[in-house]
Amino acid sequence: MTDRAATPIDDGYCIGCGQLSSIGLKMVFATEGDLSVRASLTIPPTFQGWRGVVHGGIVALVLDEAMAYAAGARGFLGVTGDLKMRFRNEVGIGIPLEVRGNVLWHRRTVLGIEASVRDEAGTLLASAEGSFVVRGTLQPGERLGSPGVNGRT
Repeated sequence: MTDRAATPIDDGYCIGCGQLSSIGLKMVFATEGDLSVRASLTIPPTFQGWRGVVHGGIVALVLDEAMAYAAGARGFLGVTGDLKMRFRNEVGIGIPLEVRGNVLWHRRTVLGIEASVRDEAGTLLASAEGSFVVRGTLQPGERLGSPGVNGRT
């Protein structure tokens, strides 16, 4: 049996951000001055649902990843507690996208986080709000996706 409260370990194989994943999106997030996070990406046809449209589950993955990195920008490692998303426009395959995440609130071991996906024109395509349960902290200067974070080898 595994420890359900174990600290997450970044081993580089995350389908969202893992640089070692052969099938992943390899998202790279930058932290903004207000501690929100931002990533640019173009989703390939491998992740298509209907013709020319990113599968909704992949959109959820992208939003969840932005939320995890928003938590990391505040120094927390966490796992998704809940995620509520809304599709506003179709997310197209092969178009440049901007993904953002931001922590809205922090209470004890829970963070409230929001995320969004927009196209190059700034049109909101999908958004999410949810909660992350804190399962550990990053050391000063550590970032998610960096070698050596929480036992990453």
